[in-house]
Amino acid sequence: MGLTTGRIIRYGLLAALACPTPQSAAQEPDAAEDWLRLAINRLCGPETLWGLEAQQELPGAWLISEEPEDPTRSTNRIVQRFALPSGEELHIIRVQPQGRLRRFTAEVHRPVEGQLRPVAQAMADGACNIVAGRRIVRHPSSPEVTLEQLDSDLSTVKWSETLQTAWPAGNDPGGPRVALVDSGLAYDLDIFRNRLARGPDGKPLGFDFWDNDPWPYDGDVSRNAFQPIRHGSAVASIVVREAPTAALVPLRYPRPDMSRMGEIVNHAAAAGVRIIAMPLGSRKKEDWVTFKSAMQANPQMLAIVSAGNNGRDLDEQPLWPASFGLSNVIVVTSSDAFGRLAPGSNWGRTTVDIMLPAENVPVIDFRGAKVRASGTSYAVPRLASLAARILAEEPELTTDELKARLFDRATPSPYEGDVVAVGWIPDPLRK
Repeated sequence: MGLTTGRIIRYGLLAALACPTPQSAAQEPDAAEDWLRLAINRLCGPETLWGLEAQQELPGAWLISEEPEDPTRSTNRIVQRFALPSGEELHIIRVQPQGRLRRFTAEVHRPVEGQLRPVAQAMADGACNIVAGRRIVRHPSSPEVTLEQLDSDLSTVKWSETLQTAWPAGNDPGGPRVALVDSGLAYDLDIFRNRLARGPDGKPLGFDFWDNDPWPYDGDVSRNAFQPIRHGSAVASIVVREAPTAALVPLRYPRPDMSRMGEIVNHAAAAGVRIIAMPLGSRKKEDWVTFKSAMQANPQMLAIVSAGNNGRDLDEQPLWPASFGLSNVIVVTSSDAFGRLAPGSNWGRTTVDIMLPAENVPVIDFRGAKVRASGTSYAVPRLASLAARILAEEPELTTDELKARLFDRATPSPYEGDVVAVGWIPDPLRK
């Protein structure tokens, strides 16, 4: 059965009426791993099974929807979703550039507290051999969530990673409070436990606006829940190193609903934050309307925002929130150590304020490993750290005065001319 390109076909009552009653429960796989193996065994192959043909290969499952391949994309992707008897869902993802199967992935998602959450994944190669699996384990009566990397047998655990955990005990360092709006923070690492801003009860003041819970652990799962992007910890490690007294307020951004960015600003204000470090941005202006209003309503806070890494002039091609031109927002981009704009970094003679070295910067990643990173995301914590050090020495500074202190550090780049509005800070660590 073929589907029209670019359309999503959904099945419900029609599929139920067109198909015989599912086979008995005794023939239905009763574990996530069983469904994954069955899906790869029955549906993986050079030809795509569509519609009811696919459904009949999975006893007890009902096809919910399927998204056909798009010939305009260089890597065609087909997604099929099935409802399982247990109330779970089975998702099939085929990646087949030029019509040739390259990767076949099966996933099981389970309803948890009213939300469909990923449980297990199996990945097969173009020959339909299972090469690896992943499993997400949620621990009852605990915030602990673990991601397990599985061998091809889908049972042997090769290693595990933390997706969420309880806050560690520790002390508030007492310095200026810096909110880190990012993918979260691996706050259980030793370098962070005594750098978290805490309330009178000793609990950290961070929050997860993505999952709406108190544990903003590092992980952007917008592309794949089984392969999270870890970004926030590396960014935060720069603040830990370059602003020794700063107290961190980690805030995991609300990727499912960016209209809630205003809530993040208000949360930071209530926590006594003076500096917001935010290596975020997008082309969707509407996502940032509440952020703009909240920043205007909280002039006591200074936000340091990244210019982005699209290799574009933001004066001509705006990104948000950088292009709002708010008086209590500084937009920063990345240079090399000599004052040359870094490859891929955005610029703008009126939109971007500061350029500073943020290439090949030493950071600590979410595992606690020492690595190096580059880009405007890492220019943000360098400038935020400088602001925090200044504020630690002069806590009574207003936002305008703090902003002026930062701008006073800027000088013309010896190479670039007027690519930014204010100038280049050659060494943010210089006193």
